Amino acid sequence: MQKAQLDKSNAGSRPPSEVVAHYLEAIYYMWSEGEPLRSARLADWLGVSRPTVTVAVRRMAGYGMVRMNKRKEIELTAAGRRAAEAIVRRHRIMERWLTDGLGLDWVTADEEAARLEHAVSEVVERRLYEVLGRPTTCPHGNPIPGYSKAVPREVRLASLEPRTHASVSRVSEVAEREAPTLLNYLHERGLTPGRDIAVLEVDGVARTITVRAGKRSVTLSHDTAAKLWVVPK
Repeated sequence: MQKAQLDKSNAGSRPPSEVVAHYLEAIYYMWSEGEPLRSARLADWLGVSRPTVTVAVRRMAGYGMVRMNKRKEIELTAAGRRAAEAIVRRHRIMERWLTDGLGLDWVTADEEAARLEHAVSEVVERRLYEVLGRPTTCPHGNPIPGYSKAVPREVRLASLEPRTHASVSRVSEVAEREAPTLLNYLHERGLTPGRDIAVLEVDGVARTITVRAGKRSVTLSHDTAAKLWVVPK
């Protein structure tokens, strides 16, 4: 991402600039995963320097989009969250169109949606949503803000014990952005939303977890398993 300047003309009710939108989107994704939101983590996500993030967050705070809590973590304000949800909603609807309508794979669809989300109007967004049959999630199972609710009893696959049965609900959005090749890896092994799985073994020494997905056994590292959300049966 290029280090562009934030434009104060985006304050208030105007749509955020593309730079601000990148920050809002990243903050929203990490917030939805329950990650501590610190400037250093945000800098790693966006691929910019920490001073750049510090300046950006300070300006966004001036716009009333974010604030710092007592733990020095970044929080979205109500206005910031509404703006972030609009960006994420458009991205996930675009992903649906690119996969369901155009037949693109998970990784390509995510990359193309990131390019298109800033150019699509609300009119086109709403029309696509209707044409696609009013989807509630993106192809990876993450909820479309405003059109779906959080899944109850959802936990990370890495937290399950042996002989536990569950259904895959979604792939972490953090994984989508930080390890795009992981999307293809999971898709090729059938670990996709709606798939029923059974935990066969948890190896605490090797930090791996082996699951059965259909007729196939798949061994995942603890880090990879933590990027899959499931609903225990």
